[in-house]
Amino acid sequence: MGFLTIGLFDEADPRAGHESTLRIIELGEQLGFDSAWLRHRHLQFGISSPVAVLAAASQRTSRIELGTAVTPLGWENPLRLAEDWATVDILSGGRLNPGLSVGPPMSYDTVKDALYPDTADVEDFSYERVKRLLGFIRGEKASDFSGARAFEEFSDHVQPHAAGLSERLWYGGGSLGSARWAGENGMNFLTSSVVKAENAAPDFAQIQLSHVQAFRAAHPLGEKARVSQGLVVIPTDSATPEQVAKYQAYVDRRTPRTTQPQGPAQILFAPDLIGTSEQIAQQLHAHAAYAQIDEVAFALPFSFEHDDYVQILTDMATKLGPALGWAPRG
Repeated sequence: MGFLTIGLFDEADPRAGHESTLRIIELGEQLGFDSAWLRHRHLQFGISSPVAVLAAASQRTSRIELGTAVTPLGWENPLRLAEDWATVDILSGGRLNPGLSVGPPMSYDTVKDALYPDTADVEDFSYERVKRLLGFIRGEKASDFSGARAFEEFSDHVQPHAAGLSERLWYGGGSLGSARWAGENGMNFLTSSVVKAENAAPDFAQIQLSHVQAFRAAHPLGEKARVSQGLVVIPTDSATPEQVAKYQAYVDRRTPRTTQPQGPAQILFAPDLIGTSEQIAQQLHAHAAYAQIDEVAFALPFSFEHDDYVQILTDMATKLGPALGWAPRG
């Protein structure tokens, strides 16, 4: 059992928000969570550089696994990202779980001149970009030269090489095609609270289940292939009445978008799960996709305060986890 946070901060005091995120990760380890995940937010007031924050977290924790869910690869140079991820994996002692997705950057027309001023119209945002990254992390050549030049030694592949990192790479997908591709390429699969309906009946759990099944059918490991589910879960066991009211208002604002697919892409959102841990556990046990998944990274709501996250994480670890058959790691 893990958790995912966006890491919001105040533009006038960004350090406080980043420090809050690091403290939440530390708390997660103390509570026995298996993993903590960060989400990218470019040109917004959320974590824009999870690799830097996770490097810091790696020095303030010793056991909890650290992931990104997800890094949108359209913003990244695959060779440089491979170096960054390998470095953080080494610093963490082999605890990094990088998650990524493919496609052009969000609102590409507004940022392409700043991001790719000379190559915006020819950048390849297809799965080939992911394959380049996978190859570099797996040790494929990145240069035609290795050896000594003057007083310096050069390698023809990414340094440092992080043994085992390639087995901890995750693809974040919301469609049948992306699920199959992740399986065919031997990655792990992150499925979240967002899927594409793709002309299917608007039943979120059944659509998500079809993605899990397609991924495992295409993966060399079959039913043993790793899948993690990331639904928004808000246990209220120890929440104050004021917190419960705030949480419910948050869920109520978001619920209308879950009733039918949204926009031309037919995006379908999962309902947020709120209530006591017993109530949430009952809903999860009845969820068709959850029944096929052994790992979760519950998403924390985006706009709450630090104390709210402390309460939610504590209830997850002490109430919800045990109700789901999970035990904290020491």
